[in-house]
Amino acid sequence: MAWSRQQVVLLSGLSGAGKSVALKALEDLGYFCIDNLPAPLLPQTVAMLDEDGYPRVAIAIDARSAHNLASFPHHYEALVELGLDVHLLYLESNSETLVKRFSETRRSHPLAHGELTVTEAVELEREMLAYFAELAHRIDTSGLSANQLRAWVREFVALDRSKLTLVIQSFGFKHGLPLDADFVFDVRCLPNPHYDPVLRPLTGKDQPVIDFLERQPQVGRYLTHILGFLERWLPEFDRDNRSYVTVAIGCTGGQHRSVYLAEQLNRHFAKHRQVLIRHREQ
Repeated sequence: MAWSRQQVVLLSGLSGAGKSVALKALEDLGYFCIDNLPAPLLPQTVAMLDEDGYPRVAIAIDARSAHNLASFPHHYEALVELGLDVHLLYLESNSETLVKRFSETRRSHPLAHGELTVTEAVELEREMLAYFAELAHRIDTSGLSANQLRAWVREFVALDRSKLTLVIQSFGFKHGLPLDADFVFDVRCLPNPHYDPVLRPLTGKDQPVIDFLERQPQVGRYLTHILGFLERWLPEFDRDNRSYVTVAIGCTGGQHRSVYLAEQLNRHFAKHRQVLIRHREQ
């Protein structure tokens, strides 16, 4: 059959990490959405929807269909070989957050079956979905609100998939490391605007904080070193046909130093690369 340039978003992730919110966001964007599709039905479902004239399709595949999940790599690669515009999105959260969410909602984990604790089921699910996570654009939803997740999903589907996307994310170490980071730079060694009562309520986007940090010579040196590292190694990811590289910049609270440096990296790389900038704590 002749395939159109149908856009297919394959969504997966850990139970409780926000797949329902993401799927609803895609539906609001005009995607025809299917939840919990068994992996073996993927090729024929996509073909049928293409024949019926659906230009944008989002399909959630996850551990609820655990018995046939192992066949997903084969069916995914078949779609890619057909030349379809296929994009993988994977949602994850830290185990503590997921256990808390299941406790608050009093839902049972789909893999628990009365034999595993929620924590054990979460770790088993991570192992089962490792192949998907390795290939996909990953979003750590541990500290995200539903509105933040919806916004990040909208950004994801707007990307040009022919180019590597550099994701630059600020965060605060006191709220935990982002699970989706490929590189983490710790900027807690730099002078902290938090100790100035005037600067404390501001962020790294505000001019007084920018002025403070730009007066510190070590801030400029640190930025130069990060830029040099990324300029040297990002071309290697291009050659490896990677779709996404996530660089996380962390300070204590994720409000001042990390935000400032993330904005500076965005300003530099956006001139010649496709960049998404995210501030996790804002």
